[in-house]
Parts: sequence; C-alpha cells; structure tokens
Amino acid sequence: MTTNLQSAAPDSQPEEPSFIRRRPVRIIIYVGLVLFVLMAVVWPLIVQLSDPDFQQHIEQHRVMVGMTKEQVLQSWGGPQTINTTFTKDGIRQEEWIFEDWESSAVVRHRYLYFEEGILTGGWYEGTRERHARDFPADKPHPKIQP
Repeated sequence: MTTNLQSAAPDSQPEEPSFIRRRPVRIIIYVGLVLFVLMAVVWPLIVQLSDPDFQQHIEQHRVMVGMTKEQVLQSWGGPQTINTTFTKDGIRQEEWIFEDWESSAVVRHRYLYFEEGILTGGWYEGTRERHARDFPADKPHPKIQP
C-alpha cells in the first residue's frame, strides 16, 4: 500500500514579521528612548553646570530644583504661607505657598516644596504662566524693574 503525502503548502514562504518586530524599527525605537532618557537626565545637569550658584536664575526671578531657601527668597521673595512637616525619619519638609492676585476676586497659587532646605519641586496653579509683559504698566511688578 502506497500513500501519496502532499504538503499543504509546498512553496510556503516564511511569514514576514510585523512592522514593530522588524530589527531596524526596534533599533530606531530603542535609540530614541535612550536619547530621551539621556536628555531628561543630562539636560538639567548641563543647566546646573552652566549656572552652578543659580545667579542667572535669581536675576531672572526664576527658581530651579536644587536651590536653597535663601536663593528662592532672593529670586521670588517670601511666601504668604509656609507649612512645615517632618517625616518619620526626621526629615524636615516645607511647602511654600505664593499668591498671585490677578484681580480682587481671582488669585493663583504657586507651590514650592523643600526638603532639608533644598528645593525639590513645585507647581503653578492655573492654565497659563504670568510673564512680565502680563503685568499692568501702571502697577509694575516689584521684582521687575525696567
């Protein structure tokens, strides 16, 4: 008894991998991710090295992570409120709250967070950031002199 075995697809070609699984595409994606992470880590270090004592930031009334409380006071002045807490490990944490009155009924807040006297982060409440050009000409900002 003889049987004739026939393959289902005698000339079947290997299946081509999906677009994302192709080697050149994966290489491009990985290189892009590595560049992104490097820029996220390296760029702040470059900025810090170009202005190690934050004098340019202070002159431009900007704050940056890593500043001391004294440097922030020189740049922005004193906050309206300071909330102080201690972690279970005894680390002193402070929240500084600054108020920006846009009118008698509208106030925006800026929050800065310190650990052991060093600025660790912050955020601005509002949809837009105020710039010097946004201040009324008849009431100039006390920190910005023409």
